[in-house]
Amino acid sequence: MVETTAAAARARAGIDIGGTFTDIAIEANGVVHSAKVLTDRERPERGVLQGLQAAARTAGVAPGELALLIHGTTLATNALIERRGARAGFVTTRGFRDVLEMRTESRFEQYDLNIQLPPALVPRIDRLTLAERIDAQGRVLVAPEQSEIEALCATIEERGYASVAIGFIHSYMNDAHEQRMREALAKRLPGLEISISSEVSPQMREYERFNTVCANAYVKPLIKSYLRRLVDELGAIGVGCPLFLMHSGGGIIGVESAAEFPVRLVESGPAGGAVFAADIARRYGLDRVLSYDMGGTTAKICLIEQQTPKTARTFEVARTWRFKKGSGMPISIPVVEMVEIGAGGGSIASVDLMGRIRVGPRSAGSEPGPACYGRGGSEPTVTDADLLLGRIDPHDFAGGSMTLDSAAANGAVERAVGAPLGLDGEAASYGIAEMVDENMANAGRVHAVENGKELADFTMICFGGAGPLHAARLCEKMGIDRFLVPPGAGVGSAIGFLRAPFGYESVRSRLTPLHDFDADAVNALLDAMRAEAAAFVAQGGGDAEQLTECTAYMRYAGQGWEIPVAIEPGGYAAGDERKVARAFAEAYTRFFGRPVEGAMIEIVSFALKVATRLPPTPTLELAREGRPARPRGSRRLFEPGEGRFVDAAVFARDALEAGAELAGPAVVVEDETATILTTGSLAVVQADGCLLVLRRKGEG
Repeated sequence: MVETTAAAARARAGIDIGGTFTDIAIEANGVVHSAKVLTDRERPERGVLQGLQAAARTAGVAPGELALLIHGTTLATNALIERRGARAGFVTTRGFRDVLEMRTESRFEQYDLNIQLPPALVPRIDRLTLAERIDAQGRVLVAPEQSEIEALCATIEERGYASVAIGFIHSYMNDAHEQRMREALAKRLPGLEISISSEVSPQMREYERFNTVCANAYVKPLIKSYLRRLVDELGAIGVGCPLFLMHSGGGIIGVESAAEFPVRLVESGPAGGAVFAADIARRYGLDRVLSYDMGGTTAKICLIEQQTPKTARTFEVARTWRFKKGSGMPISIPVVEMVEIGAGGGSIASVDLMGRIRVGPRSAGSEPGPACYGRGGSEPTVTDADLLLGRIDPHDFAGGSMTLDSAAANGAVERAVGAPLGLDGEAASYGIAEMVDENMANAGRVHAVENGKELADFTMICFGGAGPLHAARLCEKMGIDRFLVPPGAGVGSAIGFLRAPFGYESVRSRLTPLHDFDADAVNALLDAMRAEAAAFVAQGGGDAEQLTECTAYMRYAGQGWEIPVAIEPGGYAAGDERKVARAFAEAYTRFFGRPVEGAMIEIVSFALKVATRLPPTPTLELAREGRPARPRGSRRLFEPGEGRFVDAAVFARDALEAGAELAGPAVVVEDETATILTTGSLAVVQADGCLLVLRRKGEG
């Protein structure tokens, strides 16, 4: 056996599979080494192995010497958006077959007579019903007949579903009927993938719960097969360390749990990016941060306050109408709350019937890719436009591993966008870039307004392969005066996986009026939730110190929605409901200005999170001035504020020392991305290698 080196014993790898690129970050001896390769859409694990071996060579670590792998991916998200999941069936309570179609009867466009809602994941013909009923207190009103259960099993066998979801009314209070249905199916069809709502999302509100369990069933065969292949392929190259996965709430879980509950991996890649940005925010003591992650397929924007990403119990995948709530597919699981739009480097540009340039949500992905990749793509993308605007060097893309075809990019842009509008390739590229930047700026404004925030006071932290290319213009449009580009920004989400705690959040709906507060029942519920969460954390957290946080989602009786209230994670006694009521009143006042006197208060749901404690981080001061740096050359760059090409200085990021000062227009190049400095902006290299870019007042 080869003796493991000290460096390898500490080496950890973060793996992020996106729609276009697969990013790898290996941290050894405190230094991060990275690789970026095109995602293999047919077999994503092939890209993982290619990138892992490349990064390991750079780090001087053999794959077999890695101590830990942490993985995040958008595979589940993309399968939901592109409807590429398994053929799934859904078994529900008789009379509730059409809940997935009826939704909540809320309309995101109140007066649009032709409104189109996203279609249900499971078509009506594949939704089956069982005569059973449990009430809101968990009491059995109608017990299912075994003969009907067996008949349903026969129907499911005959139809040949790859996966089945089971969701009964009020099963979050009593899951006995869901368990019976699952046991019968497993006995008759041992190879069938089965998901039950009381395990996937034990929360009230049947539409969100049913949609979530259907989403889990829809992506489960795909993700389970992929994880099985990945583990086998890693073993084949000698990797024997544990594999963990980032979940959508920003924590880490084991591969077995991820395979069973793959819906928890929706947004796992973007969650890693939010963790990455939060780590930078902690390092600089920044309390108001906008995380901006632009990759090859999508752009993600997240609010981070008090160095903590904003979280929620429910979020929407694939909002289809101007980023409005209600126009997407709701998933009811703990998640880092962000807005995600189809605006990445590979997003395809076109001209609509009204002569407007449209960008996304369709993406060229990695196959065939943008036209400039020379892999068969013929439609113009944001990457093609960036190349023609001088933001990308065709001979130094992805660390020089790819040479881009400017002529192909120009031909695609002129043919699909320029010709219909009477523009040449460069002018059409300017239109494409402005449109995608405006789409992202609009998404950020909407996200801020929904959360009652003013973005002018925020600092943007940008990353992703395309993020630093567009950050300066985006800040100008959103009125943000400064942004940070951390080292390794091009693979930011993969690095974020290495900064995340081992953590898990358990959620339970349990209607608890404070005037009828049962301390023993609440303690028993929280103890069970703590045991569930701790079991997940124990898979990878080892003996690390654990932190427990508890949130009660509360409202005044009669209200239709709840607000989060931080409460103690157990140990309640008679009379403690008064402390909970005071905490609710304080939270309600922060949200709405004042409490409602005399109204009854109730807890609707509990969320309990267990996570390992993050190591302390020394706080740094942001340096706003430095010494002028010498560029390595110059190149032609389009300046959007002036509407023309200018001569821009080019700097190599790895040659810049702390304290170096750069004035725009300029380009700072590195292997996985490049940072564009517009005219009037100033960048200062910080002590830890971060690039602080300031927009001078009156510019933009």
